[in-house]
Amino acid sequence: MKACRVIIMGAGGRDFHNFNVVFRDDPACRVVAFTAAQIPFIGRRTYPSALSGRLYPKGIPILPEEGLTALIDKLKADTVVFAYSDVTHEHVMHMASEAMAAGADFRLLGPDSTMLKSRRPVISVCAVRTGAGKSPVTRKLLEILKGLGRRPAAIRHPMAYCDLERQRAQRFAVMADLDRQICTIEEREEYEPLVEAGFMVYAGVDYAEVLRMAERESDVIVWDGGNNDFPFIRPDLEIVVADALRPGHGTLYHPGETNLRRADVIVVNKVGKASLDGLKAVRRMVRNLNPDAKVIPTESPVKIVSAGPGSGSSIKGKKVLVVEDGPTLTHGGMGYGAGLVAAQQVGAIVVSPRPYAKGSIRETFEKFPHLSDVLPAMGYSAAQLNDLEATIKAVPCDAVVVATPVDLSRLVNIGKPTFRVTYGIREKGPLTLTAVVKEFLH
Repeated sequence: MKACRVIIMGAGGRDFHNFNVVFRDDPACRVVAFTAAQIPFIGRRTYPSALSGRLYPKGIPILPEEGLTALIDKLKADTVVFAYSDVTHEHVMHMASEAMAAGADFRLLGPDSTMLKSRRPVISVCAVRTGAGKSPVTRKLLEILKGLGRRPAAIRHPMAYCDLERQRAQRFAVMADLDRQICTIEEREEYEPLVEAGFMVYAGVDYAEVLRMAERESDVIVWDGGNNDFPFIRPDLEIVVADALRPGHGTLYHPGETNLRRADVIVVNKVGKASLDGLKAVRRMVRNLNPDAKVIPTESPVKIVSAGPGSGSSIKGKKVLVVEDGPTLTHGGMGYGAGLVAAQQVGAIVVSPRPYAKGSIRETFEKFPHLSDVLPAMGYSAAQLNDLEATIKAVPCDAVVVATPVDLSRLVNIGKPTFRVTYGIREKGPLTLTAVVKEFLH
């Protein structure tokens, strides 16, 4: 019987996981290519034979998503599997239409096909959109679990942007591990705050191996989701974060709506900044899609602190450049983040970085025209880090406000007084995350 020829569309994360758990050892299928989108510099690589298994002795090519129709024809693909997140439902169906017009079937793989089963209790933290506030919820859960005498560990959704074989299964216990494994800014933004707080973080490409590592050193696992994807590990408690500032997005983006419908607990974040109409819209959405879910309204209070010598104690009245989390601004679609909010709260004058952008950073602004007042912390390669540093130095300002969770001064020479913005989660109703976790453990 002829093997089905498959192209997997991805962005360096879900695509590889779906291959590993569904296709890798299936002789009835041949994955002939991955395609790459969303993330710069991840096309034109190979998924290595060490990861792809005995059926793929030469590995599998990873090609740019552009030209999908030609690829289907050239590689004689029978099926296209869509495997990345934080895109509109409309975008998914455009990709389906292109694949089907070329004669191929189009598939989406769901939770039951792709979730691994753990020997430990698992709490997942996912979202309806990138930038909703998953990270502070994850941190708070780990702190709660530790305070209750547990040994929690975080398994982070993959960011497989570099050497895939080296990234097969990663363990981050101390800050030096981030340097040793040559993490990008985007990886550091997720790992660094947790490691700095004393928690173990696991990530990689082969999540069966990642899960085994985490199970050996923990008694509760917290799945730290990426973008708005659903978990790779089957959760016993599903917590999903919705953004009160983007009330309609829960039903517009894939697979965020899947998360919303599956959630046991929905954290509605940023309620302090949302309009009354926005809050009503979120409540209506939750009531219609998942009326049995518990709801916890929260705020993400921001705090701005001096960082390093010469920064002074205040930026009131000063001209500042605001650097924000990259993915939140790019495929997350936000025009600003905690940094701009903090700068405006203290009366700083925000300088737009757009006219001063250099190299690949300028290309990022061209690709995302909604960005104007803030600088996305893009660092997917050494060259892009250099462009980021050159852009920061070119902006005429008195200080730099860094709202990315990573200590940016460890990666680039900012060369100006620097202030860091921190933010957390604060419950605004009678139900708390602590009560939810205690009930879950009981």
